[in-house]
Amino acid sequence: MAFIEMTGKTLDKLLVEDELHHDDLVAAGVTESTIVRVNREGDIEVRRPHGWEVVGGLIGEFSDRIHAETGLDWA
Repeated sequence: MAFIEMTGKTLDKLLVEDELHHDDLVAAGVTESTIVRVNREGDIEVRRPHGWEVVGGLIGEFSDRIHAETGLDWA
């Protein structure tokens, strides 16, 4: 499965009104420096000490928003 990785800070910038909110990220343990990744389906995964944990999802035109903010392609 392809993902785009970023920091929690970058993810927070990408969120829109109908998605998770900053407080949801904080509750999931996501800080500005947390490593997160998003797959093509919009699932947000957080890097934990022993693997990845799904903490929510993005909707809408998230692919375009991610690419514009990170400059990265799916890998």
